[in-house]
Amino acid sequence: MPARVARGSKNRTNSQNRYHANEKRPGKKGQGFELLGETLPPGNRSRLDADLQASVHAEVHPEYPEERFTPAGSYRGRPVLVEEENGERCVACGLCSRVCPAIAIEVQAGETTREKERYPTKFEINMLRCIYCGYCEEVCPEEAIVMSKDYELVFTNVEDAIFGKDRLLMPVSQLQERLEFLRQYR
Repeated sequence: MPARVARGSKNRTNSQNRYHANEKRPGKKGQGFELLGETLPPGNRSRLDADLQASVHAEVHPEYPEERFTPAGSYRGRPVLVEEENGERCVACGLCSRVCPAIAIEVQAGETTREKERYPTKFEINMLRCIYCGYCEEVCPEEAIVMSKDYELVFTNVEDAIFGKDRLLMPVSQLQERLEFLRQYR
């Protein structure tokens, strides 16, 4: 087959399948179809149609308030502080506040005579600023801050969105699945 030169190019052949926008493309009608400037063979059309139909008929969660979404262990919901039987795990090192890209965490340390010499006197997370990235969870040496499964956060004013220790502390028994997930992938 003789070589065909496309306008504006040097020595392109039919085998390269690149033509100028105004040039006629090879093939008869019904043999294939054009997608993003490329002619696809007929076999690819059925796969594309199947993919499009699958995306249109994707299953969704109907009746949201009645049927709740149950997140997996890898889900990153709102950050919480782990509370053990003898108190909180946090030692107020401040790494979480330093690594937070949204500057949403504020920690102030205090000292105690217990086994852990430091504890947070003030620990606040501004949930309006939090982007749920999980950096605070990754950097914490004590596994004291983790991402929970909570995803329903509604605030009526700005003050309600600032969570203090009273709203952040969660018993370790409720966070076991997430803690196991973190230990598996560290």
